[in-house]
Amino acid sequence: MHPPNEQSCPLDRLIPYANNARTHSKKQINQIAESIKRFGFCNPVLIAEDFTIIAGHGRVQAAKLLGMTEVPVRTLSHLSRDEVRAYILADNKLAENAGWDRDVLAIEMQGLIELNFDIELLGFSTTEIDFTIEGEQRPTSAKADPLDAVEPLAPGPAVNRAGDLWQLGPHRLLCGDARSREDVSLLCGASPVALLFTDPPYNVPIAGHVSGLGHVKHREFAVASGEMDEAAFTGFLRDSLGAAASHLRDGAIAFVCMDWRHMGELLEAGRTVFSEFKNLCVWNKTNGGMGSFYRSKHELVFVFKKGSAPHI
Repeated sequence: MHPPNEQSCPLDRLIPYANNARTHSKKQINQIAESIKRFGFCNPVLIAEDFTIIAGHGRVQAAKLLGMTEVPVRTLSHLSRDEVRAYILADNKLAENAGWDRDVLAIEMQGLIELNFDIELLGFSTTEIDFTIEGEQRPTSAKADPLDAVEPLAPGPAVNRAGDLWQLGPHRLLCGDARSREDVSLLCGASPVALLFTDPPYNVPIAGHVSGLGHVKHREFAVASGEMDEAAFTGFLRDSLGAAASHLRDGAIAFVCMDWRHMGELLEAGRTVFSEFKNLCVWNKTNGGMGSFYRSKHELVFVFKKGSAPHI
């Protein structure tokens, strides 16, 4: 039974708030839908007396995706119109302000894995789960290598600017956008490139996941730092590989690193950009990597070829 102010409401009566600033990707709507299928509709939609949605726009979209005709709602009749407007923002932002106890989170995730529970229903990506559990499993007595020490950056504007090209002996380093053919042209010059080796970002936030034993803190990537869905990440790979391929000579080989979770996006992008998918190499490493269930001691390197000339 619902509480006195909670009842079922037909979906077609609910009105989305016209100025809702919160966005929901298709990927997140699908995640919410899977959660509803597994756990039920546990969190009622909050509405005003005129059936305008105050909180729960994503849950309503997920319910429609599942073919539901009604959802539980709770009417916040005690709020004025101005208070409703403020609460819509507060409800979303206050949840964002919370953090995680990473040690406890890792223990809970590990426990659910051991129970054979599908923890992807929690909303975390598989890469986030691996990073979290690996951090919990890392020996606390491990000492940081002094050679890994990084001097903290002084506050203030960055010294390097977009378009800056650094000459490091025979090497060149460009501050630019890997998706931009103009930037890649500035980096490579007029000489065609015979071989490409690239390790694209994981599309996972750096914060909370990559920490170098907790002592080294890295800045977020400008793009592909967890904000992209599958289609967007495929497009990102297609653009960046395409920009690089435009400077490869006929017969050049491209080695592209990617973990198994995103091999589909990479293969789709690579087959669009390159002439041939040559092979899949396995880099056999010395120690197991991130994760707890089938921890990988390897890295996958996808090999593509441009053109029809003999490769190097």
